[in-house]
Amino acid sequence: MALATALALVLSGCAPVHPEGKYVPLELSVAVDSSAAALVPADVAARGTLNIATDATYEPNEYKDDEGLPIGWEIDLAKAIAMKLGLEPVVSQATFDNIIPSVVGKKFDIGISSFVDNPEREKIVDFVNYFLAGNMWATGKGKNVDPNNACGLSVAVVIGSTQALVELPEKSKACVKAGKPPIQIMKFDDNGQALSAAAMGRADAVTADSPVTLHSIKKSKGKLVAAGEVFDVSPYGIVLAKNSGLAPAIQAAVQSLIDDGTYQIILESEGVQEGAITTATTNIATKKG
Repeated sequence: MALATALALVLSGCAPVHPEGKYVPLELSVAVDSSAAALVPADVAARGTLNIATDATYEPNEYKDDEGLPIGWEIDLAKAIAMKLGLEPVVSQATFDNIIPSVVGKKFDIGISSFVDNPEREKIVDFVNYFLAGNMWATGKGKNVDPNNACGLSVAVVIGSTQALVELPEKSKACVKAGKPPIQIMKFDDNGQALSAAAMGRADAVTADSPVTLHSIKKSKGKLVAAGEVFDVSPYGIVLAKNSGLAPAIQAAVQSLIDDGTYQIILESEGVQEGAITTATTNIATKKG
């Protein structure tokens, strides 16, 4: 499907609308950007594939279809990036906390799985930034939870996430410093388990990236409700091995997708366009510092 046709479908409401919440894959025809493709390292270009790792448990960013295959707007974006570079996208699934080590170990070329770019991660990997998201809490129906006053509460979170590594530990330390009980941090392997813990009352609340939390609340049929507003907005980044040489090509591909409108179509497919950026950057967390 040509880009112009896809855009017309978006505007007409025929696609990519999700009837009854069912995901409809995009069928974008993405032309190779020769200037971006020229930046691809020789070994990757010779191989002809872009090997992509994701943890498909962060709906609507990345999740699984009925056959267990990864789908979602970040998957569509990763595939479009590969096509811009003249490469075949090969998407593999991994647990969230194993993606960065696997990219560093060169098992995969890139990781795309709602990774927040922060200074700590930039010590280990490089990032190409492509989206803005914040933290957001949810709780079970009938509960009243304040993320700023959560001392003593049990909060579900995904292992290796920014919420698990930074947000909750910092909040819990502040509780102890104030003479209050610490937050009970309940860690889970994937986002579905964390959200279920809050919805079923096994945890007082759950914290995750704002697109994930908002989407989960909508799908929960009232079992989950928002606890506060979105806060601590930060950039998402595509994970690359440090100084791999691939970052300039990925950055150029993302910028090309932004410039030709494909990026906006992909974000609108899951209703996350509020997080859109206009300029693809690299390692922006450190640069802002």
